[in-house]
Amino acid sequence: MKLGFKNLFGIRFKLVFLSSFLLVIPWLGYQYILEMEEYLQLGQEQTVLGTAQALATALNERPELFNEGSYSPARRAEDLYVYPIFSPLELDDGSLLDWGAYQQYEVDYDSKNYLRTPLNPVRYYFNDDSVSFKNMVGEYDGSLYAYFKVYDDQLVYRDREALSINRSDFLQITMLARDGSGITNYVIAPYGPEPIYPFEVENDYSDPVYEGRITGQWYETTNGYEVELQIPMQMLGERLGFTIFDVDDSIQRTISTVVATSKVADAERLGSLRLPTPEIDRIVAGMNHNNSRIQVVDFRGRVLLTVGDIQSATGLQLAKDASDDEKNKYWESLQNQILRPLYNRFLVQPSNDFIDELYSDVTREGNHINSALMGVPLTQFRTLADTQTRILGAAYPIFSGEDVMGAVVVDQNMNGLRTFRNQALEQLFNTMLAVMLVVALGLFFFASRISSRVRFLRNQAEGIIDEGGRVKNTIVPSRSSDEIGDLSRSFSSIVERLTQYTNYLENMSSRLSHELRTPVTVVRSSIENLVLSETNKGSKIYLERAEEGISRLNLILTNMSEATRLEQMLQTSEKEKIELRAVVNGCVEGYKLAYGTCAFETDFPKYPIYIRGVPEYIAQLLDKLVANAVEFSRNEQPIRVYCRTLRDHATIKVSNSGPFLPEEMKERIFDSMISVRSHERQKQPHLGMGLHIARLITEFHGGQIRAENRKDSEGVVITVVIPLFYD
Repeated sequence: MKLGFKNLFGIRFKLVFLSSFLLVIPWLGYQYILEMEEYLQLGQEQTVLGTAQALATALNERPELFNEGSYSPARRAEDLYVYPIFSPLELDDGSLLDWGAYQQYEVDYDSKNYLRTPLNPVRYYFNDDSVSFKNMVGEYDGSLYAYFKVYDDQLVYRDREALSINRSDFLQITMLARDGSGITNYVIAPYGPEPIYPFEVENDYSDPVYEGRITGQWYETTNGYEVELQIPMQMLGERLGFTIFDVDDSIQRTISTVVATSKVADAERLGSLRLPTPEIDRIVAGMNHNNSRIQVVDFRGRVLLTVGDIQSATGLQLAKDASDDEKNKYWESLQNQILRPLYNRFLVQPSNDFIDELYSDVTREGNHINSALMGVPLTQFRTLADTQTRILGAAYPIFSGEDVMGAVVVDQNMNGLRTFRNQALEQLFNTMLAVMLVVALGLFFFASRISSRVRFLRNQAEGIIDEGGRVKNTIVPSRSSDEIGDLSRSFSSIVERLTQYTNYLENMSSRLSHELRTPVTVVRSSIENLVLSETNKGSKIYLERAEEGISRLNLILTNMSEATRLEQMLQTSEKEKIELRAVVNGCVEGYKLAYGTCAFETDFPKYPIYIRGVPEYIAQLLDKLVANAVEFSRNEQPIRVYCRTLRDHATIKVSNSGPFLPEEMKERIFDSMISVRSHERQKQPHLGMGLHIARLITEFHGGQIRAENRKDSEGVVITVVIPLFYD
């Protein structure tokens, strides 16, 4: 885990991290495209204003187009005037805002339109004005739309436990069948403000049957309620009427007031459906601009002419790329399935499915229109709240002499420009993605190469020194002329000098022993001669102490040079096939004589054990192990010598009963100049070279040596494992 964490901040990571700053380039490209979009937007604004000016110039000095008589006001009568609606209406938005200026043609129905019906046969109206409503009817895309503004001081909704549908406030739709066969009634009696659920009923309001073709919404207001509904034109005959039934008592639930658009009980008195035909319908409609929505308004803001659809009025025609058919299919699939969905997460995509809330085919309002009607042309940007679509509008005044007769209003959505911007950004991102990918891969491989060279140098450095701290390898200097090559050559030079110094230290003990042995011999012989000469008893004591010190010094010099001589001998020694069991058994028999006070236990197999090695070195190995075991063993406990085979290895174990080996010394015990003996236990000088020599001999035979504490009792067992030799 630590290694992985360290590699996280390695050269490759740092280079990849630094390469991420290349993202600044696409950011700069993005800023450039946004600035270009602003210039194109300014150009589109000038184009829209120029279009409005051109059309206004064509309409100048034509006052007959703005005759007040071209509009016919709606009349209060039994007939229902159906006005053309030029955009879809929302029936579930909770308001009548989408009706806009159409509301100026709504018709009032109040006490003059009260009726007595079978539901309120004895009701007499005097100065009663408790219920009234306003109604507007329009037609769009094969459907009849209507709204009702009902003023009612007491709302009584249908009881959810009741089966009847005529014991609450309700709206009744009465229509004459297309074939004139009879009257059909539909009742809308909700449980509360909710989507309407019309029922077809008989004259006595029995056997209600749900009619799903009529849809709409029932809203509550501060003064009563509003109803919007939609009826397919194919359901309608030539006559139609609407009736509001009002209940004031929520306990008795009897109908108190009925107000209607006509005598709904009489088929002959039902209102007819009529379309107004104002003079404005005969205005020249030859100004067909596919890329703009154009309206002509009079000085009051009333719309006289509408050409074009705002959904398709993009203003900017994007030419198809000639090479689209020649694009790589794989790249096209990658772009459509992966890249474009990714871009769509942060790029605002234009949509043609939007509604211009401020648009009206009856009257227009806006700062730019007000300015144009005052004689000053103006452009205006606005953003639709639901789709984030931007609308560009331009208004230019129409003059008759010095007077302003009206204005030309040209609208365009900015979807074309936004589409162009998105296409440019996609091309930019695709290009930069390819460049970034190539650069990132290049940097990755470059970082991998550098990292590989650094790891190779690290591995070389870690393999220079063995567990004993000796320099055993060298670093091959790199021929590269870069910084890593310089570092490799520096390491190689350092290791070479360290090797020379290590060799100096290793040979120093041998040279020192050789140099000191002669003067020690001279001093020793002199002391021996003095001892033989006649001296007093006090001098002999000092001479004996000096002789003892010289002996210990001579033993120290012998131990110092033993390991060095052994290493030199191991380098030139040749291995041969030897029978390990015989060598170990012979050595143990000698130890029984040499260590007469110690008991030995052996465990040898009956079959021979063959290894490749030098018998003298195996014997020296056993000498060191047994000597160590004897020194730390208790006199009453035997020393155990074990020799067996395990799979393809020969195993030698020497164990003794005595103090445990400290845990921190299990690995260090085989290093040179390391000893766990206390000064009180040392019967003769030790430099901690015995087990170090044992390790050198073991490694010469290709084996391993380890020290462990015994599990059956106190003491230590040293195990030597050497590969077997097979002919």
